[in-house]
Amino acid sequence: MSQALEGIRVIDFTHDQAGPSCTQMLAWLGADVIKIERPPHGDRARRLWATPDDPADSYFFLLLNSNKRSIVVDLKTVEGKDIARRLVREADVIAENLGPGVMERLGLGYEAVKVLNPRAVYASVKGFGSYGPYSPYKCFEPVAQATSGAMSVTGEADGPPLLNGANIGDSGTGMHLAIAILAALVQRGRTGKGQLVEVAMQEAVLNLTRVKFTPTLRDGKPLGRTGNRSATGGYADLIRCAGAGLNEAVYLIIPPDNPEMFTAVTEVIGQPELQKDERFATPPARARNAAVLTEILEGWGRSRNKHEVMKALASRGVVCGAVLDTAEVLANPHLRERGAVYDIDHPTRGRFSVIGCPVRLSDSPFAPTRAPLMGEHTETVLTSLAGFSANEVRALREKRVI
Repeated sequence: MSQALEGIRVIDFTHDQAGPSCTQMLAWLGADVIKIERPPHGDRARRLWATPDDPADSYFFLLLNSNKRSIVVDLKTVEGKDIARRLVREADVIAENLGPGVMERLGLGYEAVKVLNPRAVYASVKGFGSYGPYSPYKCFEPVAQATSGAMSVTGEADGPPLLNGANIGDSGTGMHLAIAILAALVQRGRTGKGQLVEVAMQEAVLNLTRVKFTPTLRDGKPLGRTGNRSATGGYADLIRCAGAGLNEAVYLIIPPDNPEMFTAVTEVIGQPELQKDERFATPPARARNAAVLTEILEGWGRSRNKHEVMKALASRGVVCGAVLDTAEVLANPHLRERGAVYDIDHPTRGRFSVIGCPVRLSDSPFAPTRAPLMGEHTETVLTSLAGFSANEVRALREKRVI
């Protein structure tokens, strides 16, 4: 059975997370992704979150680069630029997330690539886009959250703005870019022409934050932070359960338009009389008296662990979820059964757990493979795709171009 993007070739100039998360999704879906790394250390992500005494590639890198092929090319040399151009001519997609102007200085910007390969989709991640007052500025995950409004609505009401723990700036941008690439490939099927697709990190996070602008559009005032409480009315909070850890809790939501959930909660905890209590009789009342309701629910939950609490409530149709730490997620039986988390064998790391593809296509099975070793496919790619002879490859190695 073939995969959805089989036959699509991606030349991947991305690094860190925003770009690699995009090209990994394309690779999961069957594209042949050729990752271009620079000598002597390759993608800087290979050392991110790595300990000084551990020479192997970091787990950060491994989680973002599975199913790709890696080659090493020094793009600062004339020969390296020639290699890149020859690969670009054979590509369907060129992806990059380098700093503002870097690809242009290398002679690999969109205008140059369009001449080499008019059918290519040129996909670019930029912090603030290619034009506008902020366009020359660099951007990392926290900056994307800060400048999009996301940080301003995250945290406790009386506390400072906080970063979202999920990487909505990096991986969130990568998923937006993948959508743009797929749309451009569909359009190319009709027109025969490629195009430039661009996603700015600030704008990707803005898109993910957009519903938070509802009150501002209504009254012109900035939305405040509400912590774990609901910003839309009704009741929502974190319910502490048995155990001393800070993650021993269940997040519970009783939406204002689902009153039957409150009835179910009172029955599960054995206190149906709360349905007639004026403090909780309506969604606005529950919102006003959220602290009291949380105390009642925690009184019931203290004798049960978070998994028991989640099962008891969720099985009655109540929206809730146990707070799983990262170790618990990797061992979670639900995620394991679905293949969202699985184990692979790696030549330098041995056996370890990885996060799988989050989308499912019934006609496109995802074959989990390890992350690429730096440069392990250099010779194969150059001889099969770029037309170099074995002698030419040998000469490039001697000059340390590859």
